[in-house]
Amino acid sequence: MVGNFGWDFIYRALGEEFAAVADWVGGCFAQCDRLFRLPFHEPMAAFPVLQEVGLTGGTPRYAAEDLRRRWQLETPQEQTILLTFGGLGLHTIPYDRLGAWPDWQFLTFDQAIPDLPNLRAIPRQGFRPVDVMPLCGRVVCKPGFSTFAEACRLDLPIITLTREDFAEGPVLVAGMQDHSWHQVITPEDFFRGDWSFLAQPLQPPRTDQPVDKQGNEQVARAILDYLQP
Repeated sequence: MVGNFGWDFIYRALGEEFAAVADWVGGCFAQCDRLFRLPFHEPMAAFPVLQEVGLTGGTPRYAAEDLRRRWQLETPQEQTILLTFGGLGLHTIPYDRLGAWPDWQFLTFDQAIPDLPNLRAIPRQGFRPVDVMPLCGRVVCKPGFSTFAEACRLDLPIITLTREDFAEGPVLVAGMQDHSWHQVITPEDFFRGDWSFLAQPLQPPRTDQPVDKQGNEQVARAILDYLQP
């Protein structure tokens, strides 16, 4: 298995009524031959064999300058923002706040967006968030391993909402803060504020210890070593 959290960790945080489910899940995890444990992780103590690996994630398929020409993007990279929220729901983004930031360019995979001069919908067919990240000076997102990992692999600063209703959220945010330039904002700041966080300076990584970015290669090599005679 590969992961940064176990579902026993998630269910146990939901309260005593989920304790039996968490115990059952932990028992299943105990049968795992090996866990490749990713950065930004909880202890994952149910797994008997742990192998630490670096960040995993996709690699951009396109040259940034080619996409800039294709989409006629003229805003400097440092003022270009990717808005990506996965399961949180793109329809919840308060696009009306963007009018106060006319010198910034915002990119989103939401296809049902208002007609704003500084907002562009990226085609979903053929493009992933990681393909768009090299165009941007930062990404605004919710806590999620894939987004955090791919942004960190590209040294892209992260502005993240907090998410206290999911046990993995604080663990992810703390790990990201250790290794990435960042801002941490509240849902109130995002949904009801004026987005003044864009004008605030980014915070530096809390440690000078670089995060390992070679998880793809490490896991692939381990699998090849196991399969090859």
